[in-house]
Amino acid sequence: MTRILRFLKPYRKQLALVMLLLLVQAISNLYLPDLNADIINNGVAKGDTNYILQHGGIMLAVTLLLGIVSVISVYWASRTAMAFGRDIRHAVFSRVQSFSLAELNHFGAPSLITRTTNDVQQVQMAVVIGLNVMVLAPFMAIGGIIMAIRQDPPLSAIIAVVIPVLGIVVALLMRKALPLFRTMQKRVDRVNQVMREKLAGIRVIRAFVRSEYEERRFDVANRELSETMLAVGRLFAIMMPTVMVFFNLTLVATMWFGGLRIDSGAMPIGNLTAFLTYIMQILIAVMMATLMFVMIPRASASADRINEVIETKPKITDPAEPVVPLVRSGIVEFRDVEFRYPGAEEAVLCGISFTASPGQTTAIVGSTGSGKSTLINLIPRFYDVTGGSLLIDGVDIRQMTQAELWSRVGFIPQKAFLFSGTIASNLRYGREDATDEELWHALEVAQAASFVRALPEGLESPVTQGGTNLSGGQRQRLAIARALVKRPEVYVFDDSFSALDFKTDAALRSALARDTHDATVIIVAQRVSTIMQADRIIVLDEGRIVGSGSHEVLMDTCQTYREIVRSQLTEEEVA
Repeated sequence: MTRILRFLKPYRKQLALVMLLLLVQAISNLYLPDLNADIINNGVAKGDTNYILQHGGIMLAVTLLLGIVSVISVYWASRTAMAFGRDIRHAVFSRVQSFSLAELNHFGAPSLITRTTNDVQQVQMAVVIGLNVMVLAPFMAIGGIIMAIRQDPPLSAIIAVVIPVLGIVVALLMRKALPLFRTMQKRVDRVNQVMREKLAGIRVIRAFVRSEYEERRFDVANRELSETMLAVGRLFAIMMPTVMVFFNLTLVATMWFGGLRIDSGAMPIGNLTAFLTYIMQILIAVMMATLMFVMIPRASASADRINEVIETKPKITDPAEPVVPLVRSGIVEFRDVEFRYPGAEEAVLCGISFTASPGQTTAIVGSTGSGKSTLINLIPRFYDVTGGSLLIDGVDIRQMTQAELWSRVGFIPQKAFLFSGTIASNLRYGREDATDEELWHALEVAQAASFVRALPEGLESPVTQGGTNLSGGQRQRLAIARALVKRPEVYVFDDSFSALDFKTDAALRSALARDTHDATVIIVAQRVSTIMQADRIIVLDEGRIVGSGSHEVLMDTCQTYREIVRSQLTEEEVA
């Protein structure tokens, strides 16, 4: 928890102001019982009306000051806590943005969402209440003890007994609560994960008639979270009655022993009234601290989870002295590249060496699991090669900044993803200054202009999150158009034509060849018909290159390629 509080450093002035206001608030609270005791001892006892009015006026003024200070302190404390939460969310989001796929897979999307929302909220609420309660409670408790001793030292011995006992009880409860709160946040992650899978896979669930199974699966996760929360609730259900028992026993003991001292003449009745008020303030301060202790364990568990994200160092970072290629031609060169996933015993790719040049289309084919997608994920540096080197325009991509690398690469993923907004905002994602004419040109090349024109609002037609209001083929064509608007030196298509019919596929490839004639095009495809006209075809098998050349050359020299072609095309089509 203490490590996350470093985000409060920029708000030192606001914190100092809140501390000062809370100190004034505590002094005002402590001063009022003393004034009341004076009125009873000197005004009421002696029948001095002027004394009562004079000191009563002072009490009203102090009460008014107390109200004003309380409002201001709550305002600044809340404002500081909100800014603190905003900064933490920004820090978590920024860190996640820098993660490679390895770190993202390590945490998982549901957990990262929970940490950015629920966990930050827990820490933020702890700070809000902490600034309003935790800071005030020590002022009230320490000041109350001093003022109580000032009223009657012998009677103050009650405090020396009650406070340590309460402290031990609260500490024991907190010791049991902290592990429960850590478990609770993990189970919130689990509920989030199951819910996300339910929503994302709703069509698969219904197609396989697995709704009841998913309901049971969610019930298990939900019940585990409920049981943990109930365990926490039962634990803290013990705390408040325990505190109240000590609270009431202390008041009874104070009245009892205070009455005996008044009866013996050792203590004025006004002092007993003030002493009772101070005892109540001390015990209320303890109860306020107890309320804070209810939140601290959960906030502490959440802070640990947030810190785990913030302090995770991305494995893929920019070099200390980046190199900028002297040209922007788009030459992609693999030199004896090897790659293995973290913790894997076997390499996924071995000895990959080839060069993709501008003005040429390089296709990559292979059976399922041969390493095609892994290979092209290395180009935008989603993963770093574990052996050999990958160069763009003569510079190892690990020696240039990620921003510089990404500016040269247009990546069209296998699963087209669109952002909520409009068609125009999605197309301008790669280049914000693109004109409408450039957008329409990209749509024409991607064979998407016809359906966009048919929409009532054209380029300004709304797109829901993930593009769910569009068909799969429409999403793929818009994703291709988005890359074309960017005008990069290297185009990487990860099986980006799979949702298109043969006619649209052929028209798109023909238009694409004309529009990207001066760029490097790398295509991964399952359909042989998509890549038969490529200048060069790389055939992968179990992570190794087993063939390289044109379609005709590979049909003569590569058995693996012949098997792939004949599994998809008839003998007449092959001929």
